[in-house]
Amino acid sequence: MRGVWACAEAAVTCGLVLLLLVAHQLWWTNRQAREGAERQVQALEREWGTSPGSGSSSPSSPSSLSSSSSSSASGSSSPPSHAAGDSGAASGAEGSRVGGAGPTPDWDQAYAVLRIPRIGIRVPVAEGVSKNGVLNKGYVGHYPRTAQPGQGGNFALAGHRNTHGEPFRRINRLGDGDELVVETERAIYTYAVDKTLGQTSARDSGVIRPVPRSDVKEGHGYRSPGYYITLTTCTPEYTSKYRLIVWGKLRSMRPR
Repeated sequence: MRGVWACAEAAVTCGLVLLLLVAHQLWWTNRQAREGAERQVQALEREWGTSPGSGSSSPSSPSSLSSSSSSSASGSSSPPSHAAGDSGAASGAEGSRVGGAGPTPDWDQAYAVLRIPRIGIRVPVAEGVSKNGVLNKGYVGHYPRTAQPGQGGNFALAGHRNTHGEPFRRINRLGDGDELVVETERAIYTYAVDKTLGQTSARDSGVIRPVPRSDVKEGHGYRSPGYYITLTTCTPEYTSKYRLIVWGKLRSMRPR
């Protein structure tokens, strides 16, 4: 009888420990990461001298770019044209930037803010995609050796879908035309969602190349140089077996 009672107590204890671990992973890590990420966003805004949400992404702003031309919409390397009177027109060469290029960020340094109005996201962007230095802090990570915001090529980002702030939890809800707004110290870039890939291999490196195109899923991606953004996260939820991809094109920018 004592043995049965001891086994029952051990089972209950193990169950409670497991429940605490699950609560820590699904609730506490989210709370900590979200609070830390929000503090980092506020710190960047103070550094830039802006207030929360002050960056308008409207392409009709006098100092902004106009909407992409038809050639840009088809994947051309030509950037969206500057609004009338803006003397800082960028060239269409690969690697050129729409607006002034800032210094290269340090590894794990938060240097931009990503806003996705459709799903209520406002999160820091840091250089690199390490778990401890970036992703587990609730940040979005910039893939090294991909383009920076506003640059010709592919500005590619990764973020957790579950736990540690889960900034990309609902990116599967994004559709054509939804805005992806990237704010930096020098400018605000507005991309528009253009394509999605619901599931691909975790090793499908083609999705973050300068001209993003899946190596696994035929016909998914682009064929011509352009000004792209890529969001990557794990799928299905609570697993890391596959990757979910959201692509967008640069639509407008305005200097700060």
